[in-house]
Amino acid sequence: MKRLLLAFVLALSTIPAAEAAGLRAVPEGNRHAEQPKVPGASVRRTQAGRTTFDLKYEKIRDLLSGDRALIAKIKATAADYRLDPIHMIGAIVGEHTYNVDAYDRLQSYYIKAAAYAGDRFRFGHGDESVSEFVARPEFRQCEGKADSYSLWTCREVVWEKEFRGRTVGGIAFPNNRFSAVFFQPFYAGQTFGLGQVNPLTALMLSDMVAKSSGYPKLDENDAAGVYEAIMDPDKSLAYMAAAIRKSIDDYASIARVDISTNPGITATLYNTGGSAQRAAALKARSGLPEENYYGWLVNDKLEELKSLL
Repeated sequence: MKRLLLAFVLALSTIPAAEAAGLRAVPEGNRHAEQPKVPGASVRRTQAGRTTFDLKYEKIRDLLSGDRALIAKIKATAADYRLDPIHMIGAIVGEHTYNVDAYDRLQSYYIKAAAYAGDRFRFGHGDESVSEFVARPEFRQCEGKADSYSLWTCREVVWEKEFRGRTVGGIAFPNNRFSAVFFQPFYAGQTFGLGQVNPLTALMLSDMVAKSSGYPKLDENDAAGVYEAIMDPDKSLAYMAAAIRKSIDDYASIARVDISTNPGITATLYNTGGSAQRAAALKARSGLPEENYYGWLVNDKLEELKSLL
């Protein structure tokens, strides 16, 4: 009997975690034989900087390779969020290859963060701060949400349905994303730091980061504090990890798919956002998720990126 019990336990131990949890595991590697087309905006941004995607990739790869302290921080943060650190490496490499140029030294990120921390600015549109805006009656349905992610997601949905591209109360609102209209006090397309996190995403993930990393919860009335959190490399890593953890959890709970072993898929979702909506769409059509141009690079360079760890 003992031998039979031991054999049964050993058999269970050989079942992949995803299968044991009733999830479909996404196979490793890319589904596309060739890289999907890179968006024109990314191409133009790179050309304007008189560089190439290959050079930008090599620059961020070399920064990571030469900074063992940063790699140690990435590993420690990944552990806090129950992640393989390769997911964080993939997101950093993708952002700095297609969206921004890497600084030559990690210290430059700290200096940039410090420069913004002392600034006085606010999140809002025109004369209306975001806190005044979300106090409008249209947002009453969001009151009482249990956590920051649910709260700000609800507010984003209300923006899309009730305000985006509409004239409400005599005010014409832009036909643009909530984050672009209310959370970019300097210029469009603002994401900062190692993880290129935008302020609205940081506010959404505030509760998760406070619980897992112990950082203070963010306040939309303290715009400088939000920017300091997403630009400081140490804190930025926590928001990166939280975003990746959220996408993995969304796909597991909504689509019943395990993406935790495919860094190209988690990198794709880090790039696109909207993991809950995308997981719901995947559930509706069945099948498995596919990488975009950004995630494709991560999977294509995976062995090289793993060597950084």
